[in-house]
Amino acid sequence: MIYETIAIQQRGPVDWLTLNRPEALNSINNRMVAELSDYFGKLSHARGVRIVVMRGAGRAFCAGLDIKAQAATSADEVPFAGGFGFQGWLADVYVKMRRCPQPIISLIHGAACGGGFAFALASDIRIAGSSARMNAAFIKLGLSSCDMGTSYFLPRLVGASLAAELMMTGRFIHAQRALATGLVSEVVPDEDLEAAGEALVADMLATSPIGLRMTKEGLGFGIDAPSLEAAIAMENRNQLMCAASDDFKEGLAAFMEKRPPVYGT
Repeated sequence: MIYETIAIQQRGPVDWLTLNRPEALNSINNRMVAELSDYFGKLSHARGVRIVVMRGAGRAFCAGLDIKAQAATSADEVPFAGGFGFQGWLADVYVKMRRCPQPIISLIHGAACGGGFAFALASDIRIAGSSARMNAAFIKLGLSSCDMGTSYFLPRLVGASLAAELMMTGRFIHAQRALATGLVSEVVPDEDLEAAGEALVADMLATSPIGLRMTKEGLGFGIDAPSLEAAIAMENRNQLMCAASDDFKEGLAAFMEKRPPVYGT
């Protein structure tokens, strides 16, 4: 697929994914859904991609659904999506984001609303620019804020009380409160967002490829684990797989020899 609404810049083993509809604050239209679905759906087989950095072009991260474009869309223009049409088609993008083995870092500036907020929530790590403002905009339109995975992601990130406040009011949460509540891990001036992302990427690339992938997988299972025993069973499985890998041999040798490890892809 030739991408028109997103741009992928490959920097070695890292994909920098830019939502690229700046004239519309990177709002989500059918073409963007198709392209994001295609991109994230292929990542499981993209052995050379270790990390994805997601950001928005122009003045915002993503203002959510392009309502005007959606209103002009007929039902037969979108996939069946299990009978849910556009709803199910877009929702599946967030599932693919969580399923892909590569960690996703979101660099958020300006508005991240509705489905755009959900892009940030579905990421593994969020860094906010000082201009960032995020909200569950769905309820402002007469809908439920339980949409696009928000009811799953948000309470796990900030707790039930703050999640209820944000989802039941549609209030914006700005960068500093997002940092104080653990929604984002860092706040930097907007102009420093890329540098902050690059610094995080550098630290992650210093880890082993299998260790990084297994850590994303293990965290996902651990958050939903029904018991400590279930979480430890997953940890034991992942650790045995890592210990049998060439990455572990190289990591151990490098540690003993007091040198940086040189991992394969």
